[in-house]
Amino acid sequence: MGEVLAVSLTSHAPTIMLSEQARRDLNDGKEIDLVPGLHRMRDEKLADLDADTIIILDTHWFTTVEHVITAQERQTGTFTSSELPRGMSGIEYDYPGDPELADAIAAESGFVDTPLHASHDPHLPIFYATINLVKYLRTDQKVISVSVAQTGETDDFLRVGRAIGRAVAKSDRKVVILASGGMSHRFWSLKKLPQRETSDPANIINAEAREADYERIQWMKDGDSAAIIDTMAQYYRHAPEGRFGHVLMMLSAVGGRACIATGEQLCNYENAIGTGQVHVWFDRPESGWTGDGSEITGITNDEPTASVTTAIA
Repeated sequence: MGEVLAVSLTSHAPTIMLSEQARRDLNDGKEIDLVPGLHRMRDEKLADLDADTIIILDTHWFTTVEHVITAQERQTGTFTSSELPRGMSGIEYDYPGDPELADAIAAESGFVDTPLHASHDPHLPIFYATINLVKYLRTDQKVISVSVAQTGETDDFLRVGRAIGRAVAKSDRKVVILASGGMSHRFWSLKKLPQRETSDPANIINAEAREADYERIQWMKDGDSAAIIDTMAQYYRHAPEGRFGHVLMMLSAVGGRACIATGEQLCNYENAIGTGQVHVWFDRPESGWTGDGSEITGITNDEPTASVTTAIA
């Protein structure tokens, strides 16, 4: 039987891919804390786990009519970001996929009642929310990515997470899930960006968004997954990246509202041109993700449905 060993909200902010000198130049001579946080995640967390596969929930891969899972045998090539080629260009990548697990996740579509598709197409592009984390964190694990449907609502993301949890539990895989994305996600206007580039949280787009992020970070530390899920309608006012689909899928994969895992903050909460960024790592509790030994396959469809239809910001 397979197992989710750990999960993490993990920032992929483009600044992490700049040279150290460039990062310091943008940040008043100081290193952004996201980078040592990623080193901690790799050296102090992932290195101690015998993970077969890393599942990356990719908030820069927007799909429309379904969630898609990469199912290629191998991903290899050179990546340049169309959004930010100055900072992310010519990045070589070469890593194995896990088509068997990808197909197993997609096979849960009927049970969780949401459309899922495992794509084996060798021409399917990948995105920097995957590439950046692979560069910093992967050693010898297989990697698959899951898209965020831009038409999805809270219950859709929870259903996808449940499909992931069920597929892993039925497999022989030991898995780490990385929710690749930020928190509140509104940018400063182009003219104001140069004055707002340092990582200081004072540069978050507004105080309300910053406080909403702090609140959810505290809930993660407290193991209060239910509070995060139940307040999504309020949080959507602050345009969380990918409609917070990455975090909702992550939590649902390990029990949803019943998940009692407590998060460990691996870096300072930081600004990235108006958006909130942080790494929060969750080890599997000794008592199990849900605290009562429940199998993930037994989690029911009882999470609340949000009736919010705002597009991804």
